[in-house]
Amino acid sequence: MASNGIRDRVAIVGMGCTPFGEHWDKGASDLLVDATGEALTSAGIELKDVDAFWLGTLFSGQSGLTLSRPLKIDYKPVSRLENYCATGSEAFRNACYAVASGAYDVAMAIGVEKLKDSGYSGLPGSGGVGDGTRAALTAPATFSLLAPAYAKKFGVDERQFKDVITRIAWKNHKNGALNPRAQFRKEVSKETIACSPIVAGALGIFDCSGVSDGSAAAIIVRAEDAHRYTKHPLYVKALSFVAGPAAGPIDPGYDYTTFPEVVASAADAYAQAGIKDPRQELAMAEVHDCFTPTELVLMEDLGFSSRGTAWKDVLAGTYDLDGELAVNPDGGLKSFGHPIGASGLRMLFECWLQLRGEAGQRQIASVGRGRKLALTHNLGGAPGECVSFVGVVGSEPSA
Repeated sequence: MASNGIRDRVAIVGMGCTPFGEHWDKGASDLLVDATGEALTSAGIELKDVDAFWLGTLFSGQSGLTLSRPLKIDYKPVSRLENYCATGSEAFRNACYAVASGAYDVAMAIGVEKLKDSGYSGLPGSGGVGDGTRAALTAPATFSLLAPAYAKKFGVDERQFKDVITRIAWKNHKNGALNPRAQFRKEVSKETIACSPIVAGALGIFDCSGVSDGSAAAIIVRAEDAHRYTKHPLYVKALSFVAGPAAGPIDPGYDYTTFPEVVASAADAYAQAGIKDPRQELAMAEVHDCFTPTELVLMEDLGFSSRGTAWKDVLAGTYDLDGELAVNPDGGLKSFGHPIGASGLRMLFECWLQLRGEAGQRQIASVGRGRKLALTHNLGGAPGECVSFVGVVGSEPSA
């Protein structure tokens, strides 16, 4: 049984996003206030006009009080949720369904994470004792398994594969250098990336996304009400979220060259949105480039490249800012940063800017050529055992 979707029933009418980075002078509450204020101003409303709130955070607070306390929300529903690195997208999905159901007129989805206060250089937290079927590996080590698996299956030699993942990092840093809100705002040469210290397997420092603080928010209303708030709303075309059976690590047939959960959520999202050829129909895509081999594999799982060909498309510049399909035009997790609860909404913020023609120096040409759809993708977990979100938004309702 497939999901029915809520195509064109709700719209985004305002968004806000803080700069991502090391905010030693701000706490999670400050970041939530900043993102909320920008989103409300963007929609031309006040806090009292929002009927319900969905807050996504993994480590930076428990319960709805995490949001209601700093915003001084008076006795309204605030739902706090998490779904690994797809937490921000999950907040957005829930807020959209609530408005589509008719339960609320105006909803806010907001995500936040304050990772730099954790005392960890990577993601905080540690895994408990399990049943022995999960390897005790760090996130970089787990995702590094994608690299040799892909190279072996598709006959890419080690040196050539290094060029591929280096180019992915180079692209995302080049895009991030044009983004005033990104954590890392400098271009990095391919030589520097290729020669950076190794973290795990073939992955160097520049193959790994940033650990950062930040917040992002969206205001959602019914589609028929959208033009009361803005001249240029974004219409929600698809929202797909799946959780897999987490059998990859113990399945002899799993080969670490795909995320089955991504394939499933992408197929569902495309069916909801009526997309037949994503590479030709999308203006852009924001994908979960937690590590450079992840972005490579996602190009095939999302249907942008045929199996075994994404590495060639990467080297050809297909996914560059001025390429056939711009991927991570804001710099992605790699350059913009990855405050877990905010990342999914940050991706939507870039769609908001690009589809409205407000992205400045990094404005993609495909929007001017008439493409009106944008995709966001998050995954949370690890290869073979993850959750996946794929969403599609557009600048116009369907005919």
